[in-house]
Amino acid sequence: MRLLEWQGRDILDREGIPTPRGGRATVPGEARRVAADLGTPVVLKAQLPVGGRGKAGGIRTARDPDEAARIAAEMLGSPLKGLPIKELLVVEAIAVKSEHYLSVTLDRRTRTPVMIYSPRGGVDIEDVARADPGAIRQVHVPPLEGPLSFRLRCLVSPAPPELRKALAEIAAKLYRVFTRYEATLAEINPLGETDHGLVALDAKLILDDDHQPGEQFTGLTDAAADPLEAEARGLGMSYVRLDGDIGILGNGAGLVMATLDLVARAGGRPANFLDIGGGARADRVRKGVELVLRDGRAKVLFVNVFGGITRCDVVAQGVVEATHGLSFPVVIRLTGTNEADGREVLARGGLSPVRTMEEGAARAVALAKEAAS
Repeated sequence: MRLLEWQGRDILDREGIPTPRGGRATVPGEARRVAADLGTPVVLKAQLPVGGRGKAGGIRTARDPDEAARIAAEMLGSPLKGLPIKELLVVEAIAVKSEHYLSVTLDRRTRTPVMIYSPRGGVDIEDVARADPGAIRQVHVPPLEGPLSFRLRCLVSPAPPELRKALAEIAAKLYRVFTRYEATLAEINPLGETDHGLVALDAKLILDDDHQPGEQFTGLTDAAADPLEAEARGLGMSYVRLDGDIGILGNGAGLVMATLDLVARAGGRPANFLDIGGGARADRVRKGVELVLRDGRAKVLFVNVFGGITRCDVVAQGVVEATHGLSFPVVIRLTGTNEADGREVLARGGLSPVRTMEEGAARAVALAKEAAS
């Protein structure tokens, strides 16, 4: 269950983590009222379960209530990363002296929570990890012990000395949020240093779908109700929207995850991925391809199928039918049951498959970069 920012912010407030003053708006007049009540410049933030809102125009600043209403009118109803903006969070604009990153998530390799801190907040933590790995501190927390003081001190040690105590206190509270709400991710990015202390300027919470019942979950709803995800689920397939420009279709969760990793290793970014499952027929493959391409962000389609129960010739037929008449680059790798027949189907449809996953990932990334240039 992925929560919207305003839901996560309410939880942080209840746990004693400071957040900016503000309110929600679904019409321009409400944005004007919130801005007037605050009496300060405000930030209007699209409430959607997607990352990179700022770069995509989903976070804007207004100097006064009238400007807040005008900007709200422009934002509400407009699309952001393929989703319509139906609600805004309007908060006071805060002068920030420095930005930090703080999160708690699960390390599935060690089967323990891991706390992550960086003095370089406000950007994707993956970018920081690539550019400056030393700017990230990770501390694993044995569940039966919790975030003892020595672990918190280790976690925030890269921070300026004058901030370490306050950072450790907020880290301990964020860990309580993580455990109380049975989260798989509790993230504050950025955590801003202001003249009045540290303030959580954003909140991202993802809760375990199989959490135990409890009063703390009352009123919480899943914000990740992506219409394409819902449509795929209705067809018995799994679709996830991401932020890149390469659409990925495969069969089986493990193969799809490996494909995502290979694309990332080749320097690309997936726009989305769809798992068609086992034994898919041509019409199912065709619908899957249509879902991957529908939101318009994918510049390349990378199909990676291992034929066991699924027949390669059937997959090939579905891909050919879905892409017929489209001037759209398609990279396809088929191996397994009826592989030779599948290659013949692709050849008749004007498609040439690659031999390996690695070759396919490299070609898809190259085509995506070519389309962007």
